Amino acid sequence: MDSNPPYLVPHSREEIRILHEDDDLLLVRKPDLLLSIPGRHPLNKDCLVTRLQQRYPSASIVHRLDLDTSGIMVIPLNKPTHAHVSRQFQQRRVEKSYHAIVYGVLERDNGEIDLPIATNWADRPRQMICHERGRSALTRFEVLERGTDRTRVLLKPITGRSHQLRIHMRELGHPILGCDMYAHPQALAMASRLMLHATTLAFEHPGTGQRLVGECPADF
Repeated sequence: MDSNPPYLVPHSREEIRILHEDDDLLLVRKPDLLLSIPGRHPLNKDCLVTRLQQRYPSASIVHRLDLDTSGIMVIPLNKPTHAHVSRQFQQRRVEKSYHAIVYGVLERDNGEIDLPIATNWADRPRQMICHERGRSALTRFEVLERGTDRTRVLLKPITGRSHQLRIHMRELGHPILGCDMYAHPQALAMASRLMLHATTLAFEHPGTGQRLVGECPADF
């Protein structure tokens, strides 16, 4: 029996911003330190979808952002939209991009990281690079701005593995600032939050058939 006390999530009181609304779906900005879905412990029920359901009872979750990650998410408002958008995620037809600030100065202007990721069962919920049993994971990156001790990058995950961007940037030698799972102490101390934000989301709108591009600029 696990004798450790349950982890209680900090309750973010920051408002969820509605970026787009129509009959079929919402595009919203999730604050950092807000779960996407309810946690297992009763005290961790506060989350993005339960807050939204107070105003939009039919709101559902089709993808997630980590607790520490802020940015844009799509929220279906009916079952056909949920199924349609879910299928696009499964088929990798949804384009996603993130802004991150990472430790150190990247030399290359752009590139990609192709390293398989598996659950680290001995240290959950952390993930690990594992060539034997890991699932394929691909991230493309582009330098946006270089500082003296940090770099702002645009990250485009082609796959959607858990913690993919965090662990891939660490493996590149440039962990994301403020990352309490994969950054070394110096990089962790350089920011008061995880410097990772979902900035764009593009997919086919199930109702119109047109490409819908949502944008949510990073505020760091």
